[in-house]
Amino acid sequence: MTAPMKPVAMRDALLERIWQEMNERKEIFFLSADFGSPVLDKIRADHPDRFINVGIAEQNLINVAAGLALEGYTVFAYAIAPFITMRCYEQIRVNLVLLSEVRRMNVNLIGVGAGYSYFMSGPTHQCYEDITLMRALPSMHVMSPADHVSAASLLERCINHDGPKYLRLDAQILPVIYPLHDLGLDKGFRILRSGNDSVIIGTGYMVHTALKAAETLGNAGLSVGVIDLFDLSYFDQDGLLAHIRQYATIVSMEEGFSSRGGMDSMLFDLISGADLPTKLLNIGVTGGYSFELGTREELHELAGIGSKVCLVKIRAALAVAQ
Repeated sequence: MTAPMKPVAMRDALLERIWQEMNERKEIFFLSADFGSPVLDKIRADHPDRFINVGIAEQNLINVAAGLALEGYTVFAYAIAPFITMRCYEQIRVNLVLLSEVRRMNVNLIGVGAGYSYFMSGPTHQCYEDITLMRALPSMHVMSPADHVSAASLLERCINHDGPKYLRLDAQILPVIYPLHDLGLDKGFRILRSGNDSVIIGTGYMVHTALKAAETLGNAGLSVGVIDLFDLSYFDQDGLLAHIRQYATIVSMEEGFSSRGGMDSMLFDLISGADLPTKLLNIGVTGGYSFELGTREELHELAGIGSKVCLVKIRAALAVAQ
């Protein structure tokens, strides 16, 4: 019997893959905004000529990344999620998104600390806006994995496809969802659980909440499916629509503000554009910023995305649908 896979941090799994590729590919360059990890130390030691720590200067991080990309490098830029998105948003817009429309470039932004990952650091270090902001940039490729296996596998998309990309990684070690073989990630989403009554579409950390909710509802006699939508830009829309059109009620779950242009808005557009008679229950962070401290689970309940409150919302939606 095969032993269960030990979970590791998403960043360590992805950085390990990047280090391996840097050993073979001389065109990969790595930038950090004064942010580190043990694996990053290995990259710095083995490839000092293709590693720069720009310091606490995310705006300059983007400028340097753009310059290196124009010289033909495949660039990875690494920082805390709210800082690599919001602190340098204009630089991303002008130097990456606009410039990539007229020049070939490959820049991959790695943001660690999506959602409430840094739950003890308060709203300055938490990130509920990044899906909305990065999706608003037309050619930005946004990816949001749910475990370290899928996070590491997204490296292929980063290396083999040009353009600016944003990988939003969780800072905590999360349970393993995907096996090492047969990931089936080519469509940009993965059906993790089949259901008859409803389906939950989650991204990032909220995929784990979705799986727990589906299991609890299943024990109560409700058949609820779960889909991991990890590619928020270039997923197979026809394939997703073909699967979800059977449901009268669909639930979206994201660790970001509700009804503020995030994954829920994207799904609203997808459903309405296909003229599906489907109701979408969007579960996301409600209200404004919170300065409360607590566990991630406690903060999620306060924000309206915790396991308990999600179950209440889903049961109510399914009761109305019936």
